[in-house]
Amino acid sequence: MIFVLNFANCYQINILAQYNFMRIILALVLLLTSTLHSQNIYPQDYFSSPLDIPLVLSGTFAELRSNHFHSGMDIKTQQRTGLKVKAAASGYVSRIKISHYGYGKALYITHPNGYTTVYAHLNRFAPEIERYIKKLQYKKESYEVETFPKPDELLVTKGNLVAYSGNSGGSGGPHLHFEIRDNAERPINPMLFGIDIKDSKLPTITSIYAYPLDDNSYVNNSSQKQNLTLIPLKNGDYMVKNIEAFGNIGFGITTWDRQDLAANKNGVYNIQTFVNGSKNFELDFKRFSFDETKHINQLIDYKHFRTKRQRIQKLFRINNPLSIYKNMYRDGVVTIEDSTYSVYKIKVSDFKNNTSWVTISVKGKKNTTHTSTTKPKTPYYIYADKSTALKEKSIDVTIFPNTFYEDFYMNFEVNADTLKLHKDVLPLKKSVKIAYDISKYNTEDKNKLFIARLSGYKKTPYYTFTKREGDTLSTFTKKLGTYALAMDNEKPTITPVNFKKGQWLSKYRYLKLKIDDKISGISNYRATVNGKWILMEYYKGTYTYDFNDGIVTDTKNNLKVIVTDNVGNSATFETIFYRK
Repeated sequence: MIFVLNFANCYQINILAQYNFMRIILALVLLLTSTLHSQNIYPQDYFSSPLDIPLVLSGTFAELRSNHFHSGMDIKTQQRTGLKVKAAASGYVSRIKISHYGYGKALYITHPNGYTTVYAHLNRFAPEIERYIKKLQYKKESYEVETFPKPDELLVTKGNLVAYSGNSGGSGGPHLHFEIRDNAERPINPMLFGIDIKDSKLPTITSIYAYPLDDNSYVNNSSQKQNLTLIPLKNGDYMVKNIEAFGNIGFGITTWDRQDLAANKNGVYNIQTFVNGSKNFELDFKRFSFDETKHINQLIDYKHFRTKRQRIQKLFRINNPLSIYKNMYRDGVVTIEDSTYSVYKIKVSDFKNNTSWVTISVKGKKNTTHTSTTKPKTPYYIYADKSTALKEKSIDVTIFPNTFYEDFYMNFEVNADTLKLHKDVLPLKKSVKIAYDISKYNTEDKNKLFIARLSGYKKTPYYTFTKREGDTLSTFTKKLGTYALAMDNEKPTITPVNFKKGQWLSKYRYLKLKIDDKISGISNYRATVNGKWILMEYYKGTYTYDFNDGIVTDTKNNLKVIVTDNVGNSATFETIFYRK
């Protein structure tokens, strides 16, 4: 049966009707093509570039980041903010979220073909959208908001202005974070949709490691991980100095890719491994889900990352449910027998299929005199699939089932109010609960206590979200390490930036303040002028009111700002300014 569809009149349908129509067509197409296979199933001409400048990336899709894979592409904005951001396709604004951190100001557009594009770290939105979200912010009296407009509220057309690029949220410099997600909210590499990035350079490989994976295995006569000697070749490939091994071993790699127009070291697109010509492992960075991104810490050598700040991607799988694993034989583990010769190859590719190869020759040699190390044992053995309760003095630790990937001996020590909960060298799937009994403290001190994670050489205390119930303080954390009770008796600071008390501000568009709290951090803030709430936009520690919001209409104005930190210390700033 053949279906012939005429789309000639689609342009006369309004965007909302087109959206509903295309959803029906998409369902039919998916039904008819469910048994077909294609190398690239994604539409190539549907989405256009969100910026009118050459696309240069500072970050690629699925790049390895702290505790997550990068879910989009980071597009450079020529080291400035305010570039026009265009809708990559027609649709409707389905979500707007504004937060101090994370994506900062973010816009989500759902399209008739079922995909959603995401635009993050924005400076501001297009006028209609800006009015819509400011109305909500003033209604809720909150800078941080999240809303899900109805399909007929904020319609957009492909190529039209939807926002201006910025540096908001957890951004380290001006850029546009751009995503394409499917209807299950799974991010997909935007390059699969025909968004082109110039790249003629081979991926770079910086190191190769070999891992003995059990007590009866070893590499180069050692049961410890080995940093192999990597030898670059003139053609861009690599080889490794011959190794000797026995038993079950795995390999790891550090690698990055660089596009033509930028010096950034970005992530690669695909890694495959072969044993004597047969594929035994693949990492395919086309798509993932947000639910699984936490498992990145089991993909990398987490201990090596925490101690050396280098991400080794393990080319074998141990108890990891990531969907990016493909074509695996024995989870990528290589078994080396005595008196054998094997060739192990690694193929690293970027999206443009620029490819670098690594060749490793392995001689199988059994040796009863190889060096081995004894793993330290403690009184606390953690079974990964079971719950564990640890208690000493005033501190309780609760470990829930399936928090860890493997069984292990845990270091658990308590000294006064300091908890040493192993070292931060093991990845966690879930949070561990830490609870302190604070009944021994007086009432005034109880109100100022919080649970802190001690980090760095100086063991600097960092606030962890702390909940108090009676005489119990508790927190949930996904990091092992050292924790302690800390106290914050200091009020937040509030400092005017561009004005002074009694100043005339008639020619000013903005009113700016600096707000800070150096110990437990800011919990909330509220600013009013003559008793009316005003929106203070957040940007990198600066809080800004725009007089164009129209709240300030009097000549003499009383500005009042109240800031509270995470343990309840409060500071109030009041001043008078004038404006015609």
